Amino acid sequence: MDRRIKFRHLNAFSTIARAGSLKRAAEQMNLTQPAISKALKELEEIIGVVLLARSRAGVQLTAEGEIFLQFAEQSISALRHGLRNVRATGLSAGKLRVGALPSVVSHLLPRAVSDFGETNPDTLLELHEGPHQDLVTRLRNGGLDLVVGRLGRPETMTGLEFLQLYTEQVVVVAHPDSPAVSVRQWQDLDRFRVLYPPQDSAIRSLIARLLISQGVPLFTNRIESASSAFGRAVTLADPQTVWVISYGVVAGELAEGRLVALDLDTSATTGAVGIMSRSQEVRSVVARAFISALLRAAPDAMA
Repeated sequence: MDRRIKFRHLNAFSTIARAGSLKRAAEQMNLTQPAISKALKELEEIIGVVLLARSRAGVQLTAEGEIFLQFAEQSISALRHGLRNVRATGLSAGKLRVGALPSVVSHLLPRAVSDFGETNPDTLLELHEGPHQDLVTRLRNGGLDLVVGRLGRPETMTGLEFLQLYTEQVVVVAHPDSPAVSVRQWQDLDRFRVLYPPQDSAIRSLIARLLISQGVPLFTNRIESASSAFGRAVTLADPQTVWVISYGVVAGELAEGRLVALDLDTSATTGAVGIMSRSQEVRSVVARAFISALLRAAPDAMA
């Protein structure tokens, strides 16, 4: 390996490739855009090939970049794992960083965290909620130890492993007093304001395929948001709003009758919910303990 290649070069390249733009990558790494652009340029000059093609739309991997990305991310993962193991006897022992998608935050995670806390009282647990793309990027780069939520598209899972816990569907929910409760056809939702999953959401492509199969165009009167708090607040307050969301996010409200699911066939959106971790990584003791707690809590989450 060329000794001029530094960790910062590999990390910058991986982050830019996954983010799809220099601007987003700079924000994720808390760097300026010129700084991250310089790191990429230095790496390309060292290895003598163009890894990312730039355009106004963002960046795209070249054929050489596709090949190099796989090995770059394996190297990053190995280095981070080595550092964590070295530090495991120091101040960072007993700490676990878990990313969680909204579909598990209010449904599965509370049960698992309670179970985990009883047997691991000295472990500091950090929970980070966010959209799929952001969380798996942080997981891949070593900023998180595990991510729990819906399985994403294949291209987002490079370098990661997935352990399935259960499956769930997307639902369309509304206030019990909403006139949308009588809706039986997807195209009739266009009469309402629709809260819709954004581009980086794990369920976006599932909903898009379902609408295409029904011949329904993307709703014009929509708000795209991954915030479960926002979606819950708006849907509970406004009978003219419907919310397209994973069942786990609203399971509690549906059970209590505060929200109702519309009678629309969403079986095509059934997807796996599980645990994401870095491939070929030896998990820490606390990570294995938390995975066990999730496995025990999963049957209750399915109920």
